Amino acid sequence: MRPELESQLSNCRNLPSPPGVALRIIELAQDPEVVMATAADAIGLDAALSARMLRIANSPLYASRRRVENLSQALTVLGLNATLTLALGFSLTRCGTGTHPVAQERVWRRSVIAALACRLLGQHAGLRKAEELMLAGLLQDIGVLALLEVLGDDYAQLVERADDNAALLAAERDLLGCDHAAVGGWLARQWNLPALLREAIMESETPVSDTTFNACVAVSGHVADIWIAGTDEARTEEAHRHAALQAATRLGLDYAAFLALIEDMLAALPEVCTMFDVPPAPPARIQALLDQARELLVVRNLREIQEAARARKEADEHEDRARRLAEEVRRDPLTGAYNRSQLEEVLEKEFDAATRHGWPLSIAFIDLDDFKQVNDRWGHLVGDEVLRNFAKSLMRHVRSSDIVARYGGEEFLVVLPGINEEAAAHVVRRILSEVAGAAMAHVNGQPLHITFSAGLATQGALEQFRHVDDLLRAADEALYGAKREGRNRVSVGVVSP
Repeated sequence: MRPELESQLSNCRNLPSPPGVALRIIELAQDPEVVMATAADAIGLDAALSARMLRIANSPLYASRRRVENLSQALTVLGLNATLTLALGFSLTRCGTGTHPVAQERVWRRSVIAALACRLLGQHAGLRKAEELMLAGLLQDIGVLALLEVLGDDYAQLVERADDNAALLAAERDLLGCDHAAVGGWLARQWNLPALLREAIMESETPVSDTTFNACVAVSGHVADIWIAGTDEARTEEAHRHAALQAATRLGLDYAAFLALIEDMLAALPEVCTMFDVPPAPPARIQALLDQARELLVVRNLREIQEAARARKEADEHEDRARRLAEEVRRDPLTGAYNRSQLEEVLEKEFDAATRHGWPLSIAFIDLDDFKQVNDRWGHLVGDEVLRNFAKSLMRHVRSSDIVARYGGEEFLVVLPGINEEAAAHVVRRILSEVAGAAMAHVNGQPLHITFSAGLATQGALEQFRHVDDLLRAADEALYGAKREGRNRVSVGVVSP
């Protein structure tokens, strides 16, 4: 604030000053030893103030189970802190000379609306300082009253010409190099108001510390501007949009919560304005705006639900594609069986688990008999068809927990966790019987049958292999044994000495 303006304020004889009862309340509020009886005595000296305290105790803000009939009951309902804070607010609304009634009425109307908004914003933010918030909201524009007294008609015309609070602030800063919030903070110091209130008034237009308390005060002014905009539809909608943005930015209030706040304002404002003898702006336009905003919120929520559903669907599709791609990497592209790389990873895990827990693990090396003749006689396309159909048949005849992998060429490996040697041999022989009886391809309308040879090895209670490679080697040697013995059979391998 410029020194010359501060000098004008200091030397102004008509500067707003608290009435005697307000000065006494300020004094009591700063006394940690004050008792309710002392507060009641001070308030009781002012009949109008007593009536207002009685009215607020019976208001929806302090819903009591029974009607409050006297000042003593009212103060008991409100409590000491609320009593002093609210009484101070009521007292200070009567300060000033009243020489510029149009401008002053505008200031107090905005202040009263902001007081209620500040209280409700504090509730949404979880602050337990309802009365302090209400008083801070009420006093945030007190600097305008001081400037009206110091600068007179010129400033009064500036207030009356300003379309909104933002325009008033811009004009003040251009003319004075500061705004009414800075002047209000200065005035609060002169009145010896508590630091919490002084800082909130000072930062009501340009928050610096951005505490939740100060943010509530700052946002409350923007909420009040919705009512101050009057019947101008464009200005009301812009004030509504700006207040919602400020509430979201400074207090994290989402749009649904903001609309709920406006509804609470509409319900409580008539009573609060009556308490402070201030006529509120007609609510019709605001109610219409609220109805429209709720319709837009429904549309927005529906759109968000649709977008969320679409996003979930896309995420599911992406996850499914990723899963398929990962599965494709693990599978042999021709047969659909696991590839050798995946086989080695799974087999090593199964071998370690079987060795550690002592349960059996059987594997079967399978090699298609005379497969080279199929390729030489009928071609590789027929050979590929045989491999595909054989792999499908193999996977169809084992459990879902078993593993079928293409080891290379026409060789396959079947991993049978938890199956001992005897049971594994029975399974593989049954598969051999099923495969031999089914056509793996058709050539010139004739079925093409094949057989296979299998070598079986088991990690079990009687036979313990030191390493998974030893288990594979035993199954491989058993396979060659089956080949030597004439093919189309299952041979069992043993642990090498």
